[in-house]
Amino acid sequence: MSRMIEPSQAGCRSRALLGARISRALVVALILASSSTPAAASPDTLRRGLGNIMMGPFDMLLAPVQGFKTVYQNIQDVDDSTGVRVAYAVPGVAWLTMLNFGCGMIRILTGALEVPPGVLLFGFESDIEPLFDPVEDAGALFEWDNPLIEDENPWVYYNPLVAPFAIRVKMGINYTRPDY
Repeated sequence: MSRMIEPSQAGCRSRALLGARISRALVVALILASSSTPAAASPDTLRRGLGNIMMGPFDMLLAPVQGFKTVYQNIQDVDDSTGVRVAYAVPGVAWLTMLNFGCGMIRILTGALEVPPGVLLFGFESDIEPLFDPVEDAGALFEWDNPLIEDENPWVYYNPLVAPFAIRVKMGINYTRPDY
């Protein structure tokens, strides 16, 4: 003999299941909310992206100077004959000029790729690794320690209006020689 369920009993069961699901969801939400840490803004990714966009064109302009300087340093370091040094100089300057010019363009592009995540991560204590690491490690023709970068004052560090000005000023980077 089969037992028929009345419509009123089916509604009670579905309401009971719905209530159990809601209570489980509330418990999970409370656990997640209680275990989270307070959010603190991290403008480092945004600053790095903006700095790469602003300083990349200067790397491109200073590419011939950096190419000549790198060839001059390399000729001093190598123990070859005068003929090899002269034969290396002309194509070396051309090659390094084009390389530094291209790396300046890559710096601008990676800055453009870092700005959107920098805007999204600004309200969280997160940061992404640099997309173009030579900017962080290599020496440059001109480098200025911006005092706004190290300022821990919350009105300066967490202020989105100050972030574009608190960039690392580094121009004419030697992309062929890391400066560890």
